[in-house]
Amino acid sequence: TGMQKHEADTKYPQRIRRLNIFPTGKIEMQPIDRFVVEEYLLDVLLYFNGCRKECAGYIVGLPVPFRYEYLIAETLFSQLLLLPQPPFKPIYYTLVIIDLCKALPGAFPGVVAGGVRALFEKIGDLDMECRNRLILWFSHHLSNFQFIWPWEEWAHVLDLPNWAPERVFVKEILEREVRLSYWDKIKQSIENAPILEELLPPVGGPVFKYNDDSSLSTELKNMVRGKRTSCEIIDWIEEQVIPVHGAIEVVAQTLLDIGAKSFTHLITVLERYGQVFSKLSGEQDQQILLMEEISLFWRNSAQLTSITIDRMMGYRLLSNLAIVNWVFSPCNVQQFHTTDEPWEILRNAINKTCNRIADLRREIALLENSLPVAKKAVAELAAAESRLEVVNGEPVQAEPIGRLKRLKAYADKAREEEVAVQESLEAKQAVFTRAYLENEAFFIQLYRNFSDVLVKGMPKFAEDKNHHQPRNLNYDGEAEQWRHCVLGYIKSFTRQYADEVWQHIDKLDLEVLHPPFLEA
Repeated sequence: TGMQKHEADTKYPQRIRRLNIFPTGKIEMQPIDRFVVEEYLLDVLLYFNGCRKECAGYIVGLPVPFRYEYLIAETLFSQLLLLPQPPFKPIYYTLVIIDLCKALPGAFPGVVAGGVRALFEKIGDLDMECRNRLILWFSHHLSNFQFIWPWEEWAHVLDLPNWAPERVFVKEILEREVRLSYWDKIKQSIENAPILEELLPPVGGPVFKYNDDSSLSTELKNMVRGKRTSCEIIDWIEEQVIPVHGAIEVVAQTLLDIGAKSFTHLITVLERYGQVFSKLSGEQDQQILLMEEISLFWRNSAQLTSITIDRMMGYRLLSNLAIVNWVFSPCNVQQFHTTDEPWEILRNAINKTCNRIADLRREIALLENSLPVAKKAVAELAAAESRLEVVNGEPVQAEPIGRLKRLKAYADKAREEEVAVQESLEAKQAVFTRAYLENEAFFIQLYRNFSDVLVKGMPKFAEDKNHHQPRNLNYDGEAEQWRHCVLGYIKSFTRQYADEVWQHIDKLDLEVLHPPFLEA
């Protein structure tokens, strides 16, 4: 069955799935030589995980009579893009590749560049998870080499539709580079292909609606500067704002503007005025409106939109169900195939949801493991008390009185701890039960939304008059590319969070995984 296959793959992961990036002529060695070198490289990556310089040193120093730089690159890319997840954290492979480029400056950087070009040519066929990993790796890699790249080679992507995978790939790399540096620096790095400036994200910065001296916004700012409490602000909102204006719009925009100076300012605002947000967005519809305001305020920064929503979920100001429903709102559905922004927000929400229940499982396991300690102490005391010896024809305690007292005190303390642990365990199990049901509702809603957009709500795209369909690309149109992206992310999320999905598979089969969805 599928569950058994998943358990087998988890228990016995495949060591390598070879990704044939380079032409066969680039790796000129006998099959047995290739096998031995690959196994050596995998062993080095395994044993030096966490020691990237030593790892790179051993990879470079392999005593063989032939060149194997292409095999190194192909093996590293194969591991980095391995599904459902790489054996080690992607940052490990990133650092090893950087060190190899520095150790072999005359050979390896060109090989890596060749690998990137080869993968770029196949970007439309890459799995969505692999594509995302490649974007994250490449942008990070370039940030360690002054963002130097022959961008003119990719300038042709501007002739493609804005939904073409190649164009989206370049756009997302530039977006990630801006996050790792700053806008002017990245603009300077593409001076050989200034036409690509069109793909740069907008210059970051908030878009505040009430710069024109809105009396309500100004008054709220003055209250915050005056360190008024959340209760006082809530009372003011109920008396002054709600009767004349949409409270969520004014309050969210104003508080976000106060927290826009830095990440620390944002956290301070959320911690200090979380009750205000909770009061205004207690229902899911209100939370969706709040996220709309966040996306409008940070429309020039996908990163800060994602961070703000993620932090609000962390403080339980936004529910995971509200985030899922907002991600699948019409304005986001229309851009599923042109940007990673909604997928990043959804990915963060799924991560947090799964991490919460995983933490609860670990805490429950620790509490259950601590219960036998008390039983062991009581058993030791009982054994000591039952141990007798005959003195002058009479049975007496064999254990010294002092040891018995110590064992008794230890057993009494262990009993008290057992009661406390048992109470904590029951409380955690109750929390876990609620979290499990929330997880179930979350995944059902997630897959139901996927089903709806695929089966019912496929958007109708107008013909792109500015970008004609190139004949040399195997696209069936924008709608087909949109569908390809949605299906790709369904596969990606299902693979990545398979452990949680399998927990709820019966309910999913019953409520969501109907024939129309499966056919899609």
